[in-house]
Amino acid sequence: MTIANINGNKINYVDTGGNNPVIIFSHGFFLNLTSFDSQLENLKDKYRCIAWDERGFGGSITNDYFNYWDSANDAISLLNYLKIKEAVFAGVSKGGFISLRAYLTKPEIVKGIIMIGSDSGTFTNEEQIEFSNLTDDWCNSSTLGETGEAVGELYFGNDPQKSKWIKYWENSDRSIIKYPAQALLLRDNITHKLKDIKCPFLIIHGKRDNAITIDKARALSKRVPNLFKLVEIDGPHGANCTHPIETNLAIKEFMESLT
Repeated sequence: MTIANINGNKINYVDTGGNNPVIIFSHGFFLNLTSFDSQLENLKDKYRCIAWDERGFGGSITNDYFNYWDSANDAISLLNYLKIKEAVFAGVSKGGFISLRAYLTKPEIVKGIIMIGSDSGTFTNEEQIEFSNLTDDWCNSSTLGETGEAVGELYFGNDPQKSKWIKYWENSDRSIIKYPAQALLLRDNITHKLKDIKCPFLIIHGKRDNAITIDKARALSKRVPNLFKLVEIDGPHGANCTHPIETNLAIKEFMESLT
């Protein structure tokens, strides 16, 4: 692991290095930076790719609560630590929440935003209850059972990667999920601030995404001021994992448009 001491936390990250244009990848809830392995492998020859574990996931341990503005500051601070002046922010699900807040915090560092299975809004009351119950099971159950299967299905559908992730979750310390869970549950709605985000947007979304449905991606595409493209993929919530070819082609096209 490569660890950076950022804002009083130890943040695990990978950096492919070089002087090429930078993409920083922020993962989805329950996942970690390895969920971007296909992107880093495919893009590293032309772009400097950075992926990091948010507090409470992978190699980034936390013992305190935080919010997504804190996470955005972590991402910005990691770039500062690496002496990077600007980057395209690519985020899956909550990683997209972080990317939007990074722009609203320090717009000059965000050259573009790639939203993958993400949105700008919040949970409904019903969704809050459902997610609270899920994370309680996640933290307190001796084995994940149906909960692990449900999350695996949500992200990966029937893709073989599902079993690998379920095994990883089973062998992890699941108790610390309570800290990042609060950030997800209590996130603020920033839809009204989308008009202030002037950088180019690429939106990639799975048509079979049951966590953040495709209609939300279509609505998001109409709200952002500078949309490059909405790419709809016949996949689930973790479309970058299950459909890396389509995802990587879209990212390459977007990156080339910025030069």
